[in-house]
Amino acid sequence: MIAAATEENIMPRLCQTLATGLALALVASCARGDEQVASSAEQAAPDALASESEIVVTGTLHRSAPMTSSNAITVVDAARMARPSAPPPPPPVIAQGMFAPKGEPVRPYYQDVGRDKFAAAAENAFKVVREEPVSTFSLDVDTASYSFVRASLNQNTMPQPAAVRTEEMINYFPYDYPIARSADQPFSTSVAVMPSPWTPGRQLVRIGVKGYEIAAATRPRANLVFLIDTSGSMNAPNKLPLVKQSLAMLLDQLGGEDRVAIVTYAGSAGVALEPTPASRRNEILAVMDRLGAGGSTAGGEGIRQAYALARQNLDPKGVNRVILATDGDFNVGITDPNELKGFVERERGSGVFLSVLGFGMGNYNDALMQTLAQNGNGVAAYIDTANEARKTLVEEASSSLFPIAKDVKIQVEFNPRAVAEYRLIGYETRLLNRDDFDNDKVDAGDVGSGRTVTALYEVVPIGGPRAIGDLRYAEPKPVPAGPASELGFIKIRYKLPKSDTSRLISVAIDRRVQYARFEDAPQDARFAVAVAGFAELLRGGRHTGALGYDDVLAMANGARGKDEFGYRSEFVQLVRAAKSARSMAALAQ
Repeated sequence: MIAAATEENIMPRLCQTLATGLALALVASCARGDEQVASSAEQAAPDALASESEIVVTGTLHRSAPMTSSNAITVVDAARMARPSAPPPPPPVIAQGMFAPKGEPVRPYYQDVGRDKFAAAAENAFKVVREEPVSTFSLDVDTASYSFVRASLNQNTMPQPAAVRTEEMINYFPYDYPIARSADQPFSTSVAVMPSPWTPGRQLVRIGVKGYEIAAATRPRANLVFLIDTSGSMNAPNKLPLVKQSLAMLLDQLGGEDRVAIVTYAGSAGVALEPTPASRRNEILAVMDRLGAGGSTAGGEGIRQAYALARQNLDPKGVNRVILATDGDFNVGITDPNELKGFVERERGSGVFLSVLGFGMGNYNDALMQTLAQNGNGVAAYIDTANEARKTLVEEASSSLFPIAKDVKIQVEFNPRAVAEYRLIGYETRLLNRDDFDNDKVDAGDVGSGRTVTALYEVVPIGGPRAIGDLRYAEPKPVPAGPASELGFIKIRYKLPKSDTSRLISVAIDRRVQYARFEDAPQDARFAVAVAGFAELLRGGRHTGALGYDDVLAMANGARGKDEFGYRSEFVQLVRAAKSARSMAALAQ
């Protein structure tokens, strides 16, 4: 009886042990890899195998094992069932892109390649002076193009030609122009004429303008609304974290009477901080520190709420400005650039201006940034590093925030007795009609405190190498009377910040500012020409003849001069980088 009972107890246990052992052996066999499973399946049913399939995941090609045998599928399914199930996905980091609670898991950084958007504009062509002697454009003080070009070259990639705006490359650098007299006469002018370094027989005309610098003790109060993009695409080290760092630098430049508010937007928009005195710095920083990125991008609604908040707290005697920090990837609500442009145009009449700080690369929407800034009476800057944030928001804080003049236009009339042809270098997106110059209803660029602005023309003197030949059947036009000693005449029209009536400044381009040799021209003029030559090469070099990167390096090194912050030395390094940069960004693996 004892032996029988013992056998009855042992046999089930033995069966259970054998079953467990077989299951473990099965799992261990599967764990040796899919290659062995596929091999077994191939040997069992060689004619039943399907062709190898391909799967592309984030730009990397993966090949799945060729496996269709029913036995192989059974083995794989059994192995998967034996493995522990995957944990559920983590909860969203944030709700509506507003605040990231402490201790929440961090999402992977957002990455994209090749979706940067720029508005393409054809390069300015040569004009025949007898047919079209007048050139009119809006002065531009944006610098976003230079920073984006630098960010591209620092990644060993050439920027797309549309990303290169020559005037923004030139105006990235400060120049030593004469100081303006007063706030009522806010501009000084500096003109130089020199031989072209890329086409013998032609000349370059450099027009420099410097704005009056407002003393810190007399500058107006600032009513600022930080409009911060907290959508999912801002979840990258060079986006939202850099936004926080940049705006913290700007906060340090504000006075105790200035006020700051914060509006954020992702899938929707909301006020994160009501208008608060800048003296309560820690409170403002605490709100910014809690911001996290997630969700879609309702940029239009964010802009609407930011303007509404700025209007509610409008300071009639101060500067009222919305500062938008974003990559421009709007995808919810109002996304049409023309509709946003119309809204911003209407709002600037209320006295609230808009400036744009762009961040990130891969999905950066520069075309939208330029539209908003140009029509919002503000500047567009691109922040790719903390050093660039310091330049824009610390060293140039006054020129970025406090305008000394608005609707600044320039018109140059060339003398047909001295000049056969001309072309404006850059400013393609800032061109105006001739009659726009005297029309105070036409919007133009703003210039901030202490800002320098530079424009270059390439001109063909009478008898020089023409770019456009004469027509066979055209009747020759008589040369109008005028002083042959003048190449042309410059007029600058502007409005004071609180005025709707324009004022006029004029200056002649005469022989007294002409230099026989390029090497004798002012140092700042030669450096500006070097930057212009580099920009034109990046755009394709249509008008730069035999000019090459080594020629640009020689010009820049010979005119580097005083370089307190190292901007010009950095430029030299960028030219060197362009010599070996690849033509297109590689897809991240």
